[in-house]
This record gives sequence, C-alpha cells and structure tokens, in this order.
Amino acid sequence: MATGAEPCGLGRRDLVYRWGPVAVWAASIWLFSTQYFSGEGTGRMLVPLLEFLLPGAAPETVLYLHGLLRKLAHVSEFALLAVLLGRALVRPHRTLAWLAWRVLPMAAGWAILDEWHQTFVPGRVGSVTDVLVDSVGVLLGSALFVVLRPRFSSGRRSRA
Repeated sequence: MATGAEPCGLGRRDLVYRWGPVAVWAASIWLFSTQYFSGEGTGRMLVPLLEFLLPGAAPETVLYLHGLLRKLAHVSEFALLAVLLGRALVRPHRTLAWLAWRVLPMAAGWAILDEWHQTFVPGRVGSVTDVLVDSVGVLLGSALFVVLRPRFSSGRRSRA
C-alpha cells in the first residue's frame, strides 16, 4: 500500500474527491434544518415571490404552493445526497445491488437523523412524513445514479 493510502485502498486525495461532496452536502442538509429554513423562514421569501408571480392566486393557493415547494426541496436535497453517495462508493467491480444496499440505508439514515435534529431546533419539529418524503428523494436519486453511473465508473479518479 502506498504511503498515505487508507485501509480501503484509496489515498487521501481520492477520499476527499469522493467523500468531500457527500460531507459538504450532508452539512448543507443539516443547515437546512435550522430555524432559518423553517416554514416561517422560507415563507418570508417564497410567499411574496409566489404572490408576485401569481397575482390572481388565492392566499390558500399560494400557501399550498409554498408547502409543495418545501416538499420538493426535501425530495431534491435527498436525491442529490443519494447521487453523491453512489458516486463516492462506485467502483467498476461493485454491482448495483451492492451500491443500493449501502446508499439507501445511508441516505435514509441521514433523513432520520435530520428529522431528529429538528426536534431540538426552536420552531422546527421532526416528522415521520418528512422522512418518507426524503426517502422518495433517495429512491429517485438512486434511479438517477443508475443512469449516471457510467460517467462515475470510468473516470481517472474512480478506479480503486
């Protein structure tokens, strides 16, 4: 094993290349769980924007769209997490089943921890529904990763 190599067979640079984006995105998700991104926090920005974009919309419609955008944010942030986890774990010899058995529980586990974290944040609550919504994002991101996998499997850095 070369100097500076990790037990998994990857050097430090490769570990940072693979796992750095996962760590940054997971930290971003944690940030999104603060009170600044609560329904009230995002409502201060999104509700006026929706009212501007949809001047004839009823207030109930605007609030519904705000809620829908928030749930779509959950889906998209966890879809991206799943893609990044797949990218970090992919190797030419690893099967999709091997990846799925790692990506799905890791991303869903982060969704559970994220909601648990929210139970300690003033103005936020943890929600089983949000874990399910996040898990839909994980499944969609995993499907997207299957499509993108050839791009991640064939780079100079992706060979272990």
